[in-house]
Amino acid sequence: MEYFPLIMLALLAVVLFVLPARQRKRMQEQQAALQASLVIGTPVMTTSGMHGTVAALGDTTLDLEIAPGVVVTFARQAILEVRRPAGAAQSDGDTARPADGTV
Repeated sequence: MEYFPLIMLALLAVVLFVLPARQRKRMQEQQAALQASLVIGTPVMTTSGMHGTVAALGDTTLDLEIAPGVVVTFARQAILEVRRPAGAAQSDGDTARPADGTV
């Protein structure tokens, strides 16, 4: 019984080290998948909030067209997410319904 607090403290320390490591690994895998999915013409948003379309891809950089004829270069790690075009339908097949429940 006298070792119970030490055991609980050790268990807490393990949990505090393992959970963040797993989450960090998951985020790295998601980022790697995002980087692999980039192709020319993909609409993206950068970590700074800049929206554009991928115009060219390099090993460590990519060019974004942010306006017709305006191309800027970003590090590949600066891509936060792939954006869907404004008119694109959702992939899950749901249709919009009125909030009052009528069909």
